[in-house]
Amino acid sequence: MELTATELAKLIEGNIEGDGSVSLNQLAKIEEGAPGSLTFLANPEYEAFIYTTKASAALVEMSFEARKPLPPALTLIRVSDPYQAFAKILEFAVDGDQYEAGVHPTAYVSPKASIGSGCYIGPFASIEDGAILGDGCQIHSHVSIGRKVMLGANCTLHRRVAIMDGCIIGNECTFQSGSIIGSDGFGFAPNQDNVYQKVPQTGNVVIGDRCEVGAGTTIDRATLGSTHIDTGVKLDNQIQVAHNVRIGMNTVIAAQTGIAGSTTIGSHCMIGGQVGFAGHIQVADGVKIAAKSGVTKSIQEKNTVWQGNPALPIRDYQKQQITLRKLIRSLALQRIEALEQKLS
Repeated sequence: MELTATELAKLIEGNIEGDGSVSLNQLAKIEEGAPGSLTFLANPEYEAFIYTTKASAALVEMSFEARKPLPPALTLIRVSDPYQAFAKILEFAVDGDQYEAGVHPTAYVSPKASIGSGCYIGPFASIEDGAILGDGCQIHSHVSIGRKVMLGANCTLHRRVAIMDGCIIGNECTFQSGSIIGSDGFGFAPNQDNVYQKVPQTGNVVIGDRCEVGAGTTIDRATLGSTHIDTGVKLDNQIQVAHNVRIGMNTVIAAQTGIAGSTTIGSHCMIGGQVGFAGHIQVADGVKIAAKSGVTKSIQEKNTVWQGNPALPIRDYQKQQITLRKLIRSLALQRIEALEQKLS
């Protein structure tokens, strides 16, 4: 990236305050800014750094008012939301790092596969019979794309991603390294001798547009039908999504969450890290669940907040914790009084 502050401001609809001709060639955290870098101030807790930063330009809110003198060489770019503007610039910088189209000599592409224009296919990637890739896909090294997989346009599959047979992926999706889409669900049934026999998993995974799947995350194929991940879903690293799960559009889920089979999570939900979901339950739209919670039953109330194990509405959980602390304090006082009586 090599842009002047004025050119950058046009990209993000910002207003320049200072030297618009200053050249910017890198991005930096505000406490680590260097000459030629662009930084941003979105959190008031970091305001102290803007008075000492060595960055050449900083994104700030339209309403930002300096309480101390700013560095003389610092140009401000005022925007409505500095964090969103910085994210847009990061996206622009990443787009500039795309690999050139072409197929590496060590890659295997089945003659029965269909590859769109402008795709990059890296070393030792494998694309099997009947797979269809849309235009502009980036397939990095050691990626495995199974038979009859359908991959939309402008998808990025980082190193060692595996998309199993028959899965359907939308446009502009990103899969971080080591994610596995369409592996068998955990289906076993005991026979008359109480020996567990595998239940064949015959379905697939269907993922909508603009989804992101984190490193090491696994999404199992359905036993019958499809496991569905709707448009705009963002999954963090090391998440387990079991067979026949449905996740609604624009839901975000943090790391190490586990979702048991046939559970439905609604749209626009926010799920914290290490949350556990029991199987065959439903979670309504707009629900927020705090980290380390255990969801053991359906949540029917939209736009509610839950916490605890088992998860409770946030107010009930807080009351429970307060009552528990009071009980522990009361028991401790009783023990102290008993000891005092013995000593006296």
